[in-house]
Amino acid sequence: MRLLERKAFDQITIKEISAEAGVHNATFFRHHTDKESLLDHVAADEIDRLVAFSMQAGYGLAGYKALCEYITEHRTLWRALLTGGAGGAMREEYMRVSKAVAADYAETEGWLPRELGIICSTTLIVETISWWLSQADGTYSANQIARILNELVTSAVAGPAPKVRKARRKSGGD
Repeated sequence: MRLLERKAFDQITIKEISAEAGVHNATFFRHHTDKESLLDHVAADEIDRLVAFSMQAGYGLAGYKALCEYITEHRTLWRALLTGGAGGAMREEYMRVSKAVAADYAETEGWLPRELGIICSTTLIVETISWWLSQADGTYSANQIARILNELVTSAVAGPAPKVRKARRKSGGD
């Protein structure tokens, strides 16, 4: 994690990882096949911690506040994971965990198909957090971002179906 704070993931070598951890290269390879598998492991652990922490607070604004407070406490790590070379792995892992968590809850009837709702809400959350972490420290508080997330997800995914206006017919046979 300290290496990710200093340089992009694709610029980090296994030799650097081993040196930073104080282990021999062979020890690294006993646990991971490559640095991507290490990153997958780190991403999974961190996402699990984040989800467990925020789920204790529940859904809606309280859950988003817990999520944002956790990220604030671990801002350097999350900035490195989401806005650096590890962003793709973090997004994939967060989506996987979101789908697994959603599977444990009864399906609610709504206008948006369940799987698409999970994809949309997860994407809104991850991309909003990524944007927040790319801003200068202190620009937005955890509470401000929690309120933004609550409004975004509620209006885009959990709210009523948007009204669709009928297209007007053009003259001339179109």
